[in-house]
Amino acid sequence: MYFLYILYSEIRNKYYVGSTGDLESRLQSHNSNHSGFTGHTGDWLIVYTEQFETKDKAYARERAIKKWKSRKLIEQLISSAGS
Repeated sequence: MYFLYILYSEIRNKYYVGSTGDLESRLQSHNSNHSGFTGHTGDWLIVYTEQFETKDKAYARERAIKKWKSRKLIEQLISSAGS
């Protein structure tokens, strides 16, 4: 199984959208002290996930969400999952 995921950092007040085949190790990677966008804060939390049968489908969904370029739409997606 593959996953689309959305992370949130309270320190940065930012969301991060990604896809992976292993959520646990990917979250650990994001929370490690590295030089990428998610590095140096260590407070990233998974706030939303979707499950897919293939890597291509998960990645396509990731790209579609990133094209939104809208925090408001991402927050609506996250809140709709709790409904």
